[in-house]
Amino acid sequence: MFFLCSEALGSARQDQDAAAIDNYIARQARRERAEEYREARKVVVGDLTHDGVPETVVLYTIEGQGGTNLHIQYLAVFSRQKGKLSAVTHADVGGKSARSVELRSVEDNAILLDTMGYGPKDAQCCPSVKGATRYVLSDGRLREQKKGASQGRHN
Repeated sequence: MFFLCSEALGSARQDQDAAAIDNYIARQARRERAEEYREARKVVVGDLTHDGVPETVVLYTIEGQGGTNLHIQYLAVFSRQKGKLSAVTHADVGGKSARSVELRSVEDNAILLDTMGYGPKDAQCCPSVKGATRYVLSDGRLREQKKGASQGRHN
């Protein structure tokens, strides 16, 4: 009986968390006159604030801004406030003509990302330079630690 009850509570919390993330991204997409490419969303959980309490990190893509073929990848951090997820901050971390990023994990109080940057002969569709970068949460903002980061177009 206890197992079923705790499982139902866990499921309800997951549903609430998903709804909070969905609402946050939908509001941003409306502001940009665009929509989320939902299939590209990735969520990981880990401690970014050295307090032993995990934050939720979301990599998501918003595309079609104002009817264009632009897409921007964002990283958002959510913390749990009174049992519910609440957005802390977000930052743009990649996108068309910048770089492509994949969320790998949260380790050692940092968000680890694999990147694909642009080489001198790469077309806008196809970055080919592999790299990695990391973001830390500092004073309520995401800050990239540049060592090993692929930095946008190189041509």
